[in-house]
Amino acid sequence: MLAIVLSSVAGGIAYFMPAAQLALDSTGQVIQVPTPSPTDLLTSPSPSSAPSAQPITGAFTVLLLGSDDDSKFQGDHVLTQSMILVRVVPSQQKVTMLSIPRDLYVHLSTGGYGKIDGAYSYGGAGAAIATVEQDFQVHIDDYIWIGLLGLIKLIDAIGGIDVVTSHPVMDDYYPSDVYSRDPYDYERVAVLAGPQHLDGINAMQYVRSRHGDFQSDFGRSQRQQEVLTAIRVKAKEVSPEDLPALSAALKGELKTSIGLSRVAQMLPLAASLDDPNAIRQLFLLPPYTHGGAPGGSLIADWGAILPLVHTYFP
Repeated sequence: MLAIVLSSVAGGIAYFMPAAQLALDSTGQVIQVPTPSPTDLLTSPSPSSAPSAQPITGAFTVLLLGSDDDSKFQGDHVLTQSMILVRVVPSQQKVTMLSIPRDLYVHLSTGGYGKIDGAYSYGGAGAAIATVEQDFQVHIDDYIWIGLLGLIKLIDAIGGIDVVTSHPVMDDYYPSDVYSRDPYDYERVAVLAGPQHLDGINAMQYVRSRHGDFQSDFGRSQRQQEVLTAIRVKAKEVSPEDLPALSAALKGELKTSIGLSRVAQMLPLAASLDDPNAIRQLFLLPPYTHGGAPGGSLIADWGAILPLVHTYFP
């Protein structure tokens, strides 16, 4: 589903309409947006609703969430390792991606202050959406959440991805918590610089590692956007024979508010947004943020951040 939606905002979604139906049937987990709250409940899309072919003409914003979902956490109380706002403006044929640092110290919609990666843990997708809307003063139309295993399986299902690693990873303390019996174990990993073909595990190591990158979480934000772009490119090569594997990979690892009718409306965007130059990538590097907040978190300079956000996410 992540590949489907990314393709919908930057080309190639026509390959994935059957996969969208399979993925939605497999997960059936949809939260009601655009008025999210920490108490929103998951509801299933109506099986009788037919997809609409009316194209989307107005701009819309999607919040992408990537989480730990290993055995250190219970149920839906997981942290979001990745939070990316995606804004699509069909009339201008433009897409903007803004990475939000997971350690940003913010006012949480559930009350009090803390790192923004905890918003989902305290109140699910509704709390994460409400926190971003409240602090960044934006409106979010939809969201997609995917867990670690979902991303690993998805990348494996499409045959891996090709990236030119701009931020090589050398990490002696990478969490070995996905396929390990000990969720607090560590391992040594390395993803070298240059052109790389990454399977699901290696791609996850590349986007998730927090050590050995001089830019810390900022470097990781850039790695995450690199991998999302690589998924979009590789997704165009998927054939109908690959659809069952894609659907199986996403089962239980996806939550989204995007129904099948909405996916159908995105189809006309594919051709107009297929130019890589149409994608703008934004990161909250210094001076937008700096260290010194409680618990090693980041302080936001809202006086600088909000004008930037309002320029691209009005």
